[in-house]
Amino acid sequence: GESWRKLHDHPSTKAEALSSFRPIVEGRPLLERQPDGKTKPIKMGSDGIAISADGSRLYYCPLASRRLYSVAIDALVDRSIDESAVAATVIDEGDRGGASDGLETDAAGYIYSTNYEHNAVLRRRSGGEWETVVHDPRLLWPDTMSVAADGYLYVTANQLHRQAKYQKGKDLRQKPYTLFRVRIDAQPVLLR
Repeated sequence: GESWRKLHDHPSTKAEALSSFRPIVEGRPLLERQPDGKTKPIKMGSDGIAISADGSRLYYCPLASRRLYSVAIDALVDRSIDESAVAATVIDEGDRGGASDGLETDAAGYIYSTNYEHNAVLRRRSGGEWETVVHDPRLLWPDTMSVAADGYLYVTANQLHRQAKYQKGKDLRQKPYTLFRVRIDAQPVLLR
């Protein structure tokens, strides 16, 4: 029944600087677009989250970023550790090849990342190289993912970029929303 906050205001939890990050979705820059024509860049911070297969690291990413980070779980759960000690365990895991807000892991240690700029889901191999698991134009803003015991990766397409906030006040999302699955022959992370 308790909660606490760690890495508050840490750079890894914030959107990338506007000078280095400008996402392109469905062929146009993703901006907040007002009905009066005014625009402003998106500034959403930490969104994606997944736990490593061994339970030692928490992976996370800001929505307005192409970078992946991780932090030591032990540092997050120990309330006696101060912010600087927690921050010292943060690792910049590098560029993901596109922006996302969905992360997942599997029992073999692979990390999956949605890629809303490219209508795709990527997977990071053990050597750190990213590969495409699935690319499909129907994956309009792939978001939440789950590796299931049936060997499939399930992923939603929520069309976030088509919301009125990004489309001059007009909601362009097309229902029904879709849940996709792709066979990956992997198993979910089951921590005990």
